Amino acid sequence: MNGIRLDWAAISAQLDEEGHALLPGWLGAEAARSLARRVSAPGTVRVPLVDIGLGSGELFRFEAGLPASLEAWRTALYPRLVTIANRWNHTLGVEARYPLAFSEFVQRNRQAGQWRGQSHLSRLGVDDHLLLHQRNGGEQVFPLQLVALLSEPGVDFEGGEFVTTEQRPRLQSRPAVLPLRWGDAAIIATDARPVQGSRGPYRTRLRHAIGRVRRGERIGLELSFHDAR
Repeated sequence: MNGIRLDWAAISAQLDEEGHALLPGWLGAEAARSLARRVSAPGTVRVPLVDIGLGSGELFRFEAGLPASLEAWRTALYPRLVTIANRWNHTLGVEARYPLAFSEFVQRNRQAGQWRGQSHLSRLGVDDHLLLHQRNGGEQVFPLQLVALLSEPGVDFEGGEFVTTEQRPRLQSRPAVLPLRWGDAAIIATDARPVQGSRGPYRTRLRHAIGRVRRGERIGLELSFHDAR
């Protein structure tokens, strides 16, 4: 994480306001390059996006288990994010609460039959793209995840913008483009989050996508806290 200190008050405020919070320089260029090389490393399984109806390009799942660095990130971030997640549930009137210990949340996943890791790398070449989607399948769904850019915009690729859309009740969806640079990360809402309206809080749903790559090759990371069935 390049030794940077995170301002969690600011991150929490950004997530409340926008549904995402940028972490500039969170990985750094060297760590980003190291992770990008894992697309060809043993223990990853290639999944064409066209085969799962999510666009064109490739995902690389960590079938042999998360690399130690990514597992350490999840363990370190979860205790900070769970406070936000439980506050969101309270605001939305949801009784369920997430456990404070990440190990206990993992155990709840196992008890719900959720064993398959969802964290992955993506590799998009010219004209490839990732369609709007959510990582919200299963009984145990954590409402936040991390994404990161492992290639350098303007050098390794052009295009390939990371996009979110927020579906608001009785309103048109609101799009946003996250200005990710090489080695940047962002925390984003996985699905639902509360928004304060004139008549009190209401629920919005967020999806994310990657726009068409116009030149070169874009490699990114999605790090999920809950597993899939």
